[in-house]
Amino acid sequence: MLIGKGEKEMHENSDVNAYLERIGFKGAFDNSAQTLAELQHCHLHTVPYENLDILQKVPLSLEIPDLYEKIVVRQRGGYCFELNALFSWLLRQLGFSVTDYFARFWRDEPNLPPKRRHHVLKVEAEGKSYLCDVGVGGIVPRRPIEMVEGLIQTQGDEVYKLEKVPEFGWMLYEKKKEQWREIFSFTEEPQLARDYIMASFWCEHAPESIFTKEAMIAIRTKEGRNSVSGQEFRIFTDDQVHAFTPASYEEYKQALQKYFGIVLPDEVDYYF
Repeated sequence: MLIGKGEKEMHENSDVNAYLERIGFKGAFDNSAQTLAELQHCHLHTVPYENLDILQKVPLSLEIPDLYEKIVVRQRGGYCFELNALFSWLLRQLGFSVTDYFARFWRDEPNLPPKRRHHVLKVEAEGKSYLCDVGVGGIVPRRPIEMVEGLIQTQGDEVYKLEKVPEFGWMLYEKKKEQWREIFSFTEEPQLARDYIMASFWCEHAPESIFTKEAMIAIRTKEGRNSVSGQEFRIFTDDQVHAFTPASYEEYKQALQKYFGIVLPDEVDYYF
């Protein structure tokens, strides 16, 4: 197994096993499309999307050993530049061929998105190419999307497809109320790990960055999805949603642990 340039020495076998235990993966150890799908599904149901370090002004590191310490050892989450970087590392350790891309996020943008600020992966399995992503706070494919133009792909009650559009390359769409809506676009220009540093720094520090405004936390569940916006928790089950706002910071911390498995340091004593 190969370690990327600039990364510290890691004990791959034990580290990979701990990562797989972290995400609850119990499938086959092969490079099949089914294994890839199970890995992504497990990841989205166990590792939360969250921006709490940014709100606490804790500098983010995109180095694999630091991401491993945060996500696997301390069982925290992260956002796309963290989650997809570490997931990419895991897939490579398991023998998958992975290419890292930059994406432009379109969902909920009234105008042309100003920056490419999303990290996505192309993964090869059984002679086919798949789009993989474990780094979005909103609803995204829980299983890899085969990179075939126009192929409609249904996952439960969610429907997706990829199309090629002028100027922006591949566009991932979701079907909502019988209409196709953009999620993100990307071109097939391979990126190096260091290529994401500037975009991540902007997300951490720019006054207009959405990541510096309020808490954004999300995780898939068997029943649906849990999320946090600011101080409000939303627990989605089937067609219902239970929303509540903790009355104190202690209740907030308890809810974070209950619904996301996030344990914050004791010295953090304020709302986000």
